[in-house]
Amino acid sequence: MSFYWAAGGLFGVETLGEGMRELALARDPEIIGITWITGVLKVGAGLVALSLVQSWGRRIPRWIRRAATWGAGLLFIFYAVANLIQHGSMAAGISSIPDLLGSMTAVRWHLLFWDPFWLLGGILFVTSAVQFNR
Repeated sequence: MSFYWAAGGLFGVETLGEGMRELALARDPEIIGITWITGVLKVGAGLVALSLVQSWGRRIPRWIRRAATWGAGLLFIFYAVANLIQHGSMAAGISSIPDLLGSMTAVRWHLLFWDPFWLLGGILFVTSAVQFNR
């Protein structure tokens, strides 16, 4: 999705927030650059996961693959939990919704889709790291 959005695609961008949608429509260079970078990082995470099960992964020292998998998994879990807390406080009315999100609809998308998606990814990475250690 990151590459699609960075290239100008708009399908689903409203789930990120009204402010993000406006920046995407305006083709804001900073947001477009960040989106390209996040796409590259996501491909990197995918390569880390593949390195655990593909023969070409054996060329990379085991400790590097293990550390990268644990690191990615814990980072994803931390990111998801922090966002779940933040978006949950917005949904409960404890904190205000920033302009970048703009609406309760975007908050709900984050709470019900994006944040659990990152949490699941983190859990899968950590599970892979545990299995890789065996």
